[in-house]
Amino acid sequence: MKVKFISANSALSSVQSGQRVFVHSVAAAPTLLIDALTARAPELTNVEMIHLHTEGTAPYAEPGMEGHFFVNSLFVCANTRKAVEEGRADYIPMFLSECPLLFRNKILPLDVALVQVSPPDKHGFCSLGVSIDISKAAVETARIVIAQVNENMPRTHGDGIVHIDRIHSFVEGNLPLHEHKSAPLTAVEIAIGKNVASLVEDGATLQMGIGAIPDAVLTCLTSHKDLGIHTEMFSDGVMDLVQKGIITGIHKKKHPGKIVSGFVMGTKKLYDFIDDNPQVAMLDIGYINDPHVIRKNPKVTAINSAVEVDLTGQVCSDTIGTRQFSGVGGQMDFIRGASLSEGGKPIIALPSVTAKGESRIVSILKPGADVVTTRAHVHYIVTEYGIANLYGKNLRQRAKALIEIAHPDHRERLEKEAKERFKVL
Repeated sequence: MKVKFISANSALSSVQSGQRVFVHSVAAAPTLLIDALTARAPELTNVEMIHLHTEGTAPYAEPGMEGHFFVNSLFVCANTRKAVEEGRADYIPMFLSECPLLFRNKILPLDVALVQVSPPDKHGFCSLGVSIDISKAAVETARIVIAQVNENMPRTHGDGIVHIDRIHSFVEGNLPLHEHKSAPLTAVEIAIGKNVASLVEDGATLQMGIGAIPDAVLTCLTSHKDLGIHTEMFSDGVMDLVQKGIITGIHKKKHPGKIVSGFVMGTKKLYDFIDDNPQVAMLDIGYINDPHVIRKNPKVTAINSAVEVDLTGQVCSDTIGTRQFSGVGGQMDFIRGASLSEGGKPIIALPSVTAKGESRIVSILKPGADVVTTRAHVHYIVTEYGIANLYGKNLRQRAKALIEIAHPDHRERLEKEAKERFKVL
């Protein structure tokens, strides 16, 4: 079914000062629409931009855009981090599972949603493709929906189907989707991957993010059997294990045999893999990340990372001291869901030291650091030096277990500080 295309400038003329505008997430960030809206900056004031992580640039967050645009971010990423630090943007701490409710319950009602979709099929349905996440809720609730129609956007099965009647303006923009290509793994990352993989049982249901540590874990699972996927996002490593017959999902109780996710971020090869693939179900993040849904699968193994962990087990994942670096995201959704799953294992994996050699196992978190996963929720902490299972352990036992997986250069100091705090170790 054909639609009538208009220019990006014409489509974005409907955005008015003082409105709240949603931007499609991650690799689906609609570049043409973003650029056209930013070009209107001189004639706009106080337009609130709200979104999760977005790939590419965020020109509306650049210096000089103050007073025209303000970014109210649900996840801080590279293209908005400086704006948050300098006051042109702010951050909303919130579990990813609850973010769609901001729109559906009109806590943050949307005036406009800028999305990127596949061309409509013969029945008039487009697909949100690589990012359903909170974008489905945005499309459902925004007063005006403006779509960049891109023939490179895969048509995915699940919740991301949008009829052309819901879209108010169509802009043609057949640009390549944003891609993420993994860097070669380091020896430390491979060691962490092996340690985490040793915790993964055959038949487990996996959740993991994007980055070196998830990639390392996936490369170490080639001897496992019948793994399943229920995750907020996945990248190319999952596709490789599917093709090797390691990921089958046959033991899952929710969506058996399906790879269930809210968004994907990877290479074109991955986008081609999910295109019209009935094995992949792209669903609303309010459902994907609901701990009550997560727990119904067996042996849910949630693999997440952190900035630092203190000796009581508090996990800081989104700040470096007072600096807002990323966001709460879905870590707690899955840490809790995995904990409640039969045979589940919530895992926090991180290198023992920073790039500057500072210990990431610390006596106390940096001043101003935020706790994402509390010490009451934490189970497994993994570094390249081993695995610490903190569940059921008292404060002194936790400190001892964490010191054992800290970098050797920092263990003596950590032991001294632990003895001062807990009196006996």
